[in-house]
Amino acid sequence: MQLDLLAALNNERSARRAAIVVTDTASGQQRLVKAAEIGKDPLRAFLAERLRSSRSGMEDTPQGRLFFTVYVPAPQLVITGAVHISQALAPMAKLLGYDVTIVDPRTAFASAERFPDVKVIAEWPDQALPPLGIDHYTAFVALTHDPKIDDPALLHALSRDCFYIGVLGSRKTHARRVERLKQQGVSDADIARIHAPIGLDIGAVSPAEIAVSIMAQVTERLREEPEAEAPLVKAAS
Repeated sequence: MQLDLLAALNNERSARRAAIVVTDTASGQQRLVKAAEIGKDPLRAFLAERLRSSRSGMEDTPQGRLFFTVYVPAPQLVITGAVHISQALAPMAKLLGYDVTIVDPRTAFASAERFPDVKVIAEWPDQALPPLGIDHYTAFVALTHDPKIDDPALLHALSRDCFYIGVLGSRKTHARRVERLKQQGVSDADIARIHAPIGLDIGAVSPAEIAVSIMAQVTERLREEPEAEAPLVKAAS
């Protein structure tokens, strides 16, 4: 790989932006396609599908036989609420390749004993969330049922380009939440980004079942077709 192409690729990876290196197998020539540029590329259909699936591989294209090497950031799952659902959700997400962080200022809940092998931050969201670098490759889940914790966390997540935002609570609870968020200046478009009640409707009852429904919905959002403007991210291998 030429040094200038490698430097450009490293810049994209350092900034947690997806990119694809396209290699002509006949000539050996390579070029870098940034995720933001895929829509304008002559090979956009091939590129979009490769990025959606997060799989590198060979393709026969109008430009010849090409190899697409896909680079995407590892996704992260940020959870507010060190609750029973989180105890099931965190290991599931880790199994799927997510970097998991749990934020909860309630030190009785946010402990290493309750969440072994998971990053736990026992601070309020306004302190804990900014250093986490929440971005396009972040799934954000709010589970505390406490507006003092969940609302400021949601405001932070909505100000970022998270590919998924979900909140625990009934429709009635969410309606009250929406009113509070609107009073904080949140637009209808941003409200529409929130999945509430959280998770796919699979009749989940127990904390573990609810965690399954959440990760199923996160995965569904993760793997949506490019025309639905999905974030095109992958679970780390």
